[in-house]
Amino acid sequence: MSYGFLDIAMTPSVRAVQAEMGADRFWADFKGHREFDRFTEDEAAFIADRDSFYIASVSETGWPYVQHRGGPRGFLKLVDDRTLAFADYRGNRQYISAGNFAANDRACLFLMDYPRRARLKIYAHVEKLALDADSALTELVTDVAYKAKLERIFRLRLKSFDWNCQQHITPRFTESEIAAVIHPLRKRLAQLESENIALRARLEAPGEI
Repeated sequence: MSYGFLDIAMTPSVRAVQAEMGADRFWADFKGHREFDRFTEDEAAFIADRDSFYIASVSETGWPYVQHRGGPRGFLKLVDDRTLAFADYRGNRQYISAGNFAANDRACLFLMDYPRRARLKIYAHVEKLALDADSALTELVTDVAYKAKLERIFRLRLKSFDWNCQQHITPRFTESEIAAVIHPLRKRLAQLESENIALRARLEAPGEI
């Protein structure tokens, strides 16, 4: 039996808090198998549809750092069923995550689908690569239509992943998602306005009833 993601996350102090809150029995009696160490088609589709994610690192002084990474939809690439990669674009040039990963390659990613209230969390080891280190990988993660300065490649080796429940995830929608929903309404409104103009013209025309 394996807890997968929880084998890593459940430290002695975490188990102590679970016991304090009366939640330890939920996991003590767990009989399933959660060794999620390879991405399936479900995760592949979910990852390909994301245009952002959150990634956590830990500094040499023990402080955590969470960074939002964004790009064109699907910029986080599935290289194979145990490997991810993404292009690291120039930002504010603080390089906190890059520096943290140089000292400690462990990372935790949260991928959010707010409209569907879904959340995929991933433990991985991170490797920083120069753009000329792996030409095939650089080509895979490069989007020539995305106008940003590409500085390096991050390759992530999967340790484990898990899905979270929907509780407390507030649905949020991007501009393009809202536009897709209201497009039929705008189209219908334009049609009604056109009909209204035609009817008004007939009413105002001499001899028209």
